[in-house]
Amino acid sequence: MVIAAKPFDYPYDGRLDPERTALLVIDMQNNYLAPDGYFARRGYDPAPMRAIVPMLARLVDAARAAGCRIVWTRQGNRADLADASPYDLWRAARAGIVFDDGGDAAALLRGTPGFDIVDELRPAPGDIIVDKTANGAFCQTDLDMVLHAQGITHLLFSGITTDVCVHTTLREAVDRKYQCLTVIDCCASGDAYAHEAAIHMITVEDGIFGTIATADAVIAGLGSARAG
Repeated sequence: MVIAAKPFDYPYDGRLDPERTALLVIDMQNNYLAPDGYFARRGYDPAPMRAIVPMLARLVDAARAAGCRIVWTRQGNRADLADASPYDLWRAARAGIVFDDGGDAAALLRGTPGFDIVDELRPAPGDIIVDKTANGAFCQTDLDMVLHAQGITHLLFSGITTDVCVHTTLREAVDRKYQCLTVIDCCASGDAYAHEAAIHMITVEDGIFGTIATADAVIAGLGSARAG
């Protein structure tokens, strides 16, 4: 059982096992997707990122039904900002962002409404949530330990942004020997060129960062694996 992918079908050995596969849903948070959130206040249009929500919801449902683990990540600083360096604060101020404004618009701060995953994609009981401060989800988190404990060897990538947090986490995963597939229409960026470049970079050198596929192809492959 495989998923039709490029530059080769996934997984390479034809042994698609949902119980050893996790879907990573990266940073689908209010701060990025809201029209008045962090990303919009940095001058980016969140519409391309909101556009993937319906397809991503289908993918999450299909992966869960097939028996895959669903892992959600959320990016944000500690509520006390103890993990924010002077450089972090300087970059935020340069962009006109106040990490803690005392209200619901606080940017990328744990425990605030903007930190939460959007309502359309609420995690279900039994899903795994990993909170991170860095772009990469493996950096100073327990993600790798959790995946190993669950027997996960294969990862499906989705979320935002393709060129930053998705790609950073993908590269971390490849170096840790996970077999990786990126679902191209369930990832997005506020910069269309950066999104396309990030997708292209996965496939260079005959898939140096794994494979790519559409959500429909992934859903079909997972359905076949489940039936088998």
